[in-house]
Amino acid sequence: MSQFGIVKYYLDKQMEITMIVNGVTKRTIWPIRQKGCVGIIDQTRLPHRYEIVELHSVDDAARAIADMLVRGAPLIGATAAYGIALALKSNQSDKHLDYSYNLLHSTRPTAINLRWALDKMMAKLLPLPPSYREENAWKLASEICETDVEICRNIGLHGLELIKKISQKKKGTVNILTHCNAGWLATVDFGTATSPIYHAHDSGIEVHVWVDETRPRSQGAALTAWELGNHGVPHHLISDNSGGLLMSRGMVDLVIVGTDRTTANGDVCNKIGTYLKALAANDNGVPFYVALPSPTIDFRLTDGSTIPIEERGQHEVKWVPGLDKQGNVTEVLICPEETPAMNHAFDVTPSRLVTGLITERGVINADTSSIANAFPERVL
Repeated sequence: MSQFGIVKYYLDKQMEITMIVNGVTKRTIWPIRQKGCVGIIDQTRLPHRYEIVELHSVDDAARAIADMLVRGAPLIGATAAYGIALALKSNQSDKHLDYSYNLLHSTRPTAINLRWALDKMMAKLLPLPPSYREENAWKLASEICETDVEICRNIGLHGLELIKKISQKKKGTVNILTHCNAGWLATVDFGTATSPIYHAHDSGIEVHVWVDETRPRSQGAALTAWELGNHGVPHHLISDNSGGLLMSRGMVDLVIVGTDRTTANGDVCNKIGTYLKALAANDNGVPFYVALPSPTIDFRLTDGSTIPIEERGQHEVKWVPGLDKQGNVTEVLICPEETPAMNHAFDVTPSRLVTGLITERGVINADTSSIANAFPERVL
């Protein structure tokens, strides 16, 4: 139970997992049509504060993405889609659509779902007469959200089978290591890397999760641990450099991570530090899986060498947020103030280190032909 919000998942007869926050069913983003705005959870305040923020304009949506009130490739895409709907409240012209597209697209360069969602919105809206655009934009944004929910649900069901096989062979607790937060908070519902975990846990399989803290923003510590704890999934928070040791001692059965962009050949761009986990897994014979929603595949890129890697400000590296003894959320400086810092947000794991991609259409190999065969309609 969270100090600031009672959170749990509800499992219905069809294995549908939905987050319950303070007794109310919640997704991570939702339209508030009577007010003409969109509700989100301010993820920069978690785990110590649970706060809802309303987005009333395209500028609000862009700030929410850039400042990481929302994060995770699928949720970024969903927020951008609603950002277009918010933009059209005041101006339905082609010029304003183009301005809004460019504003939103410039916020986070690495997460490909951002462009995927924006391109879908523009392809549908531009041919329409301006007076028809706003209402259709709200509908399209909602459809994008529903697509994400269904994708993540199916990723969970396919990933469940992997965990089930390990459980049956091991006849004991399945230990899973994950990096960053590819959870409910990174998507509209379910999560990607966490979806198999939640499905396994709720089907009665004993699972335990090693949660990487994931510096510098500590999304594992702040977000994944928050989710898992409230859902009742056994877990331990670990420092980012612990994974290799745990793998070498046989304490990790598989790794499941998310992805912000995966290229046509299966190279995976994810939160900084993922590549090191893949190297350790490969060296220790631990299966390394990537939970991959198909909108995150960038078929324009043949390999990961040309993925734009976002560089964020040095403040995130030098200052660490937390809760002080008086219950106040604050930040502390952890290095000499004059020390310069570098802050790459992502790295690229080559496909040769990936055991398999857990997609909504099944678990596939991380190679060009397997990806193209699984999603032929997306191949350029």
